[in-house]
Parts: sequence; C-alpha cells; structure tokens
Amino acid sequence: MDTIIQFITDHATHAHWLIFGALILAGLNIPVSEDLMIIISAVLAATVVPENVYILFIFVFMGCYLSDWMVYWMGRLLGRRLWEFRWFARTFKKKRLYQTQRYFAKYGFLTLLVGRFIPFGVRNCLFLTAGMGKMRFGKFLIADGIACVCSNTLLFTLAYTLGKNYHSLVRYIKTFNIFIFSAFVVTLIAFIWYKRKKKVRTVK
Repeated sequence: MDTIIQFITDHATHAHWLIFGALILAGLNIPVSEDLMIIISAVLAATVVPENVYILFIFVFMGCYLSDWMVYWMGRLLGRRLWEFRWFARTFKKKRLYQTQRYFAKYGFLTLLVGRFIPFGVRNCLFLTAGMGKMRFGKFLIADGIACVCSNTLLFTLAYTLGKNYHSLVRYIKTFNIFIFSAFVVTLIAFIWYKRKKKVRTVK
C-alpha cells in the first residue's frame, strides 16, 4: 500500500487515473483501501493539483461505484462457486456472509445504505450478498449510489479541508476506521438488545 501511495503522489497530474485503477482492483477483492484512496485524492487536490479537484472527485467516485458493481455481479453470476477459488475463500468468510444475509432479510434497503459507511471489508461483503441474493440491479444502483455519494462527499470534503496535514491524516486513518467500526458495532448491539427486550415485554 505504501508503494501505491508513493507512486500516486509522484505522478499527481495523472493521479485520477491511477486512483481509479486502484479502486477497480479493490472490486476484485485486492487489498486496496477505498477510504485511503479518497483521502489521497482530496489531499492531492488541496495541495498539489488544485486545478484537478473536480476531476479527482469524479474519478474517485466512479472508481468506488463501478467496483461495487463488479462485486455485485460476481456474487450474482458465480454465487457460492466463488469459494472454489482459494484466494477468495481466504478473504471472504462464509460466517460473515450468512450474518449479512440475515441483515438483508431483516432490514433490506437500509442494510446497504448504512453498510456503505463501514470499512474492514464489510462493504464488499454487502455487495456480494446483494448479488447472491438476486437483489434487483436497479434497486442496488439507487441504494449504493445514494450511499456512495454521501460517504465519498463527506470523506473527500473532510480530507480536502485538512489537506495541509497530509501526514497526520495518513497516520490516523486506521484510528478513524476503528472508531467508525466500533461505533457501528455498539449501535447494532444496543439496537438488537432493545428489540429483544421489547419482544420479551410483549410476550409477558
């Protein structure tokens, strides 16, 4: 990842193409951090190539969005045959897939909208599950498109505003991801506890 970052920085004038390509690779489940690519785009726009700010945002958005389509169609066309590939079986655990399927069955559209903001491979699992569950592609495009616009705009704007602190942003990105993931887990546990408690009261 450090090599990719350095290469993109050294070729800032063509960074939009490089970042777009890296995000497409992420759609093939190659370990490229989507959040980090967005942050690098915004920082470059703020400090190195300010004339390309809109180009960088559009390319990073399209890279994220199209890579989501790729994962969706992988799930829809190949389904459980994906686990015949060793590299895929190592990165995608069936347990996580089954959990995501339960969330889709219970919360549907909302699962995709909320899940788009969660890092650590949760996003790809959502898109894969949507494809394997034969979710209508039009519905997927709308839900993921709305979530992608919101998440990309928020992170890009924040990184652009703080672009002068490039090294600090890269250093603390993992902490930021852990915080978001932890907040999501705590909220989910609290929600499930509340629903179960409410159900027990209804039975009584």
